Amino acid sequence: MAPMLRLYNTLTREKAPFAPIDPGHVRVYACGPTVYDAAHIGNARPIIVFDLLFRLLRHLYGEAHVTYARNVTDVDDKINARAAERGITIRELTDGTLATFHKDVRDLGVLMPEDVNMPGERPRFIEPRATDHIVEMVTLIEGLVAAGHAYVAEDHVLFDVPSMADYGSLSKRPLDEMEAGARVEVAPYKRSPLDFVLWKPSKPGEPSWSSPSGIAAPGRPGWHIECSAMSWKHLGKTFDIHAGGIDLIFPHHENEVAQSRCCFGTPVMANVWMHNGFLQVEGEKMSKSLGNFITIREVLNDWPGEVVRLAMLKTHYRQPIDWTVRGLEEANRTLDRWYGLVGDVSPARELPAAVLEPLLDDLNTASALAELHRLDDPASLKAGAGLLGLLGQTRSGREQASVQAAGIDVAAVERLIEERRAARAAKDWAASDRARDGLAAMGVAVKDSKDGTTTWSVIK
Repeated sequence: MAPMLRLYNTLTREKAPFAPIDPGHVRVYACGPTVYDAAHIGNARPIIVFDLLFRLLRHLYGEAHVTYARNVTDVDDKINARAAERGITIRELTDGTLATFHKDVRDLGVLMPEDVNMPGERPRFIEPRATDHIVEMVTLIEGLVAAGHAYVAEDHVLFDVPSMADYGSLSKRPLDEMEAGARVEVAPYKRSPLDFVLWKPSKPGEPSWSSPSGIAAPGRPGWHIECSAMSWKHLGKTFDIHAGGIDLIFPHHENEVAQSRCCFGTPVMANVWMHNGFLQVEGEKMSKSLGNFITIREVLNDWPGEVVRLAMLKTHYRQPIDWTVRGLEEANRTLDRWYGLVGDVSPARELPAAVLEPLLDDLNTASALAELHRLDDPASLKAGAGLLGLLGQTRSGREQASVQAAGIDVAAVERLIEERRAARAAKDWAASDRARDGLAAMGVAVKDSKDGTTTWSVIK
């Protein structure tokens, strides 16, 4: 029997033991990127957090018994506008942006479908694209219309929010508050200001498909119906965990719940809803107007992905995180120390219980990392960190990668070190200092040990 995992559920607003619908097949859905531009560092947080959740569930229930779906939104107003702005096709934009996203998250140590899916077996990691699921979206919309939960107005199909008695159960927002927020620029064809679009006409040059049952103009789906369709196709009408950023609770996730439940007549869409907290940069909200908008790639140009991952995991996923250079520096020093301890050893077969236990308590990464700091056995440290997606290299492999990334000429470094050694032996301190300065100019620091040997490393 798997150890008891406890998760905070946004739906119930409490932490409770996780009980999968089918222990032999745990199913998780996470909202992924909208591929119109490079992902920013805030987008990296849910990707890293729910990658950790996926790793933990695979450890608890077995690698073959967990299915993880992380979608790609590739039809959207922002995508259409950006493609037009650049003068390229929508598919060119989305394919290129998705390729960039894949490189970014792989560099963050995030598992990818090709890492976990086995030939001839049911896929364990699915990355569905919205445009590949139009048939499922049309089927859902037709079901909602037939059930009296959706209607056609001016070539749109809209969800009839008042038709669902307990709409708002996920976000816990008062109905009058939601109505007040929805009354800004209300479309005249809506029966209620809360009603939202399931299908809308396409403008010239935009992607277009035949409408559900031909009841509206040719067009494209609304955003919310996309995730309902993809999760249904790959995980079923009801599944275990739905995850995403806290900003998606309303309206996106609330509307997903409404669509799926009203179409299928189910009491829930997902049993557990998990949401990560906001990210700010150096104490301020990230925005282009403040000049602190940072893409994942911009961070990775200055810091190794493993450093970024550790810095992200130091804060509990439900808490706000303040993204700072100081935090990255601390994470880098921690990894330097840990790699120095583990060297090139293999991880222990058994995970250290002290590290696993806090992760079982709603992914308490802060406490798990504190336990890693207390470990002095290299193999146990390697195993415990590995569950968090850390210490995936050997010390020598990491050093070699650092040298390659810095473009350092190893032979030239070794020559200068030998010159410095000879100068020190001859007590020619001026020549020794010149050699050291030459190494520093190359981005290399040297350290002399008590036994007379000299080691070198890349200056961070």
